Amino acid sequence: MADVAIAVAIMTGLALFFAAALALAYRFLRVDEDPRLEVLEELLPGNNCGACGEPGCAAFAGQLVAGTAQPGKCTVASPEVQVEMAAFLGVDVGGDEKRIARLKCAGGLLNARRLGDYQGVGSCRAAAVVDGGALACSWGCLGLGDCEVACTFDAIHMNDEALPVVAPEPCTACGDCVDVCPQDLFVLLPESHHLFVQCNSPLAGEDAVSRCSVACDACGRCALDAPAGTVEMLGGLPVVHYDLEVRPTPQAAWRCPTGAIQWLKGRQFEESDQEEVARRRGYG
Repeated sequence: MADVAIAVAIMTGLALFFAAALALAYRFLRVDEDPRLEVLEELLPGNNCGACGEPGCAAFAGQLVAGTAQPGKCTVASPEVQVEMAAFLGVDVGGDEKRIARLKCAGGLLNARRLGDYQGVGSCRAAAVVDGGALACSWGCLGLGDCEVACTFDAIHMNDEALPVVAPEPCTACGDCVDVCPQDLFVLLPESHHLFVQCNSPLAGEDAVSRCSVACDACGRCALDAPAGTVEMLGGLPVVHYDLEVRPTPQAAWRCPTGAIQWLKGRQFEESDQEEVARRRGYG
């Protein structure tokens, strides 16, 4: 019994010691939370989409309070909310240009040649394992809508040609579609980057076009027609440079024989975006 009493006394003493240590640590080492954080978190949309580069709205609020980010960097928040946050903090709105998810493929049901009918699980990731879902172009969109399911902002919908169409307004550039696409076809681009290459195939000439009628055939006309240096042919595909003083122009798309490079005015695959290009080619 004496041994039990001693053990109980020791355990009680240790518990009291650690309780006192924790109480002292809390009193002298605690960091008071900035009251502005709660206000900012209430103003932020709460989507935790990551478009601002932070893992969530709470983390972004911390960056705002620390002065390492500006309210305008939250592209999901309305302009009015951005101004309200800036006024609350006494800083400029600042911010980044709105970005939109774009698809590096235009080879839908009418364009991409198929080698057979995929009958497996209705998922792009599953189809990618089965020889690219029976597509002749193994680099193109599989059309099963994993991106549509992954988009929590209802910004992506599959069209009649089994291609995902991104609505610019609700798109927050959160990157979920980028992560879920097994073909690595989505990129996040500033809204002002209108010249876009809708092809991901590294092939050239007839080898590319025989697999998909809207594939880039690597003719290089876009690079020749674009302002110097703004379009460069690399690996059989045009690469558009927006980091120069001279900006790309619509002329780069006018002589493309397949329409693989487009000047996008609104959402991708909208007919209105293609009318000017078709007219210049003599088709409209």
